[in-house]
Amino acid sequence: MPDVVLLNAIALAWFITCWVAYTQFAKYRARTSASLSSVLHVHRINWMRRLLQRDVRVGDAALLANLERNVNFFASSSVLILAGLLTVMTSVDDVRDMLSGVSFVMADSLLMLELKLATLIGVFIYAFFTFTWSMRQFGFASVLVGAAPLPMDETVTAAERRSFSIYAAKVIDHASRSYNYGLRAFYFSLSALSWFVHPLVFMLTASFVVFVLYRREFLSNSLYAMMKVENVGDKVFKDDKELSE
Repeated sequence: MPDVVLLNAIALAWFITCWVAYTQFAKYRARTSASLSSVLHVHRINWMRRLLQRDVRVGDAALLANLERNVNFFASSSVLILAGLLTVMTSVDDVRDMLSGVSFVMADSLLMLELKLATLIGVFIYAFFTFTWSMRQFGFASVLVGAAPLPMDETVTAAERRSFSIYAAKVIDHASRSYNYGLRAFYFSLSALSWFVHPLVFMLTASFVVFVLYRREFLSNSLYAMMKVENVGDKVFKDDKELSE
């Protein structure tokens, strides 16, 4: 039993390390290498610059509303999943009986099952907070779109328009970053499900999630395509320092 407890503790520590370490790695790697976040940031700045040249911003407001709607879906899903997990937590005995009938699932004590469920609950609580914060930030971006100066407004200087483009894009970037954090929580929650099978499988799937995330954020075909649009890939690290933060 002590060996099983130690193995589960190592697996949980590995899971947390994979999640936290990859988040920090992706954050700092994006400053020196093209990634989905850095390339999209340049596209968002271009979006805000062109928004200032339009008299009608209905399309821009609709785009923001669509982004916010996607985040709202995941936030609502997080609440529903949490409700289900809390319900399961009240029937741990039944869960253990059910899992005992699966041949490839390792038998666990009630305390260990409760820990695994509590881990999943913690993951989705985190996801809920990041998604709702993302929704609020997209709301802030909507306010900025409404406050954007019109093309013929001569009271606004070129420097102020440039500043608007940079910082309005930053607000959208922060909102999208929170959304991305929430999506990562969903990815890692799937690996946490494998903990019910075996701690070693849990560690393997957590590592696999890191591999999948890295491939999609730094090596995906979508990234390469977006880099080619207006040669954005050549501009990511050549603009002002403000644009690359």
